[in-house]
Amino acid sequence: MGYTQRIAWETLRSIDSATFTGSYQNLGTPLAHAGYIVKLVNNSTVLVTISTDGINDMDVAPAGSFWLYDEGKVGQVSAMPALPQGTQIQVKGSAGTGSVYLVVQYLVVS
Repeated sequence: MGYTQRIAWETLRSIDSATFTGSYQNLGTPLAHAGYIVKLVNNSTVLVTISTDGINDMDVAPAGSFWLYDEGKVGQVSAMPALPQGTQIQVKGSAGTGSVYLVVQYLVVS
């Protein structure tokens, strides 16, 4: 039996923490596909707060850390990625050094 799903990557998104103003800023572009696995890497010197609506704080990534969300289950026909296409990840923090990166994997059904 062949695989009917495979994982693909969206283009890496990043933002330089030196540009942080204390208000939410877009971390790249909205998701082009529904996110299956989402990883945020905070390679900066400041704590970063994360949001998907630019208003409500939803998560934090301390300086020099990352978080990883596995939004579905590989190999299950009913797997439904939980982070919808078009979602805009936003971050805020005080100005620092280093960058924040967003890695998104999505499912391709063959």
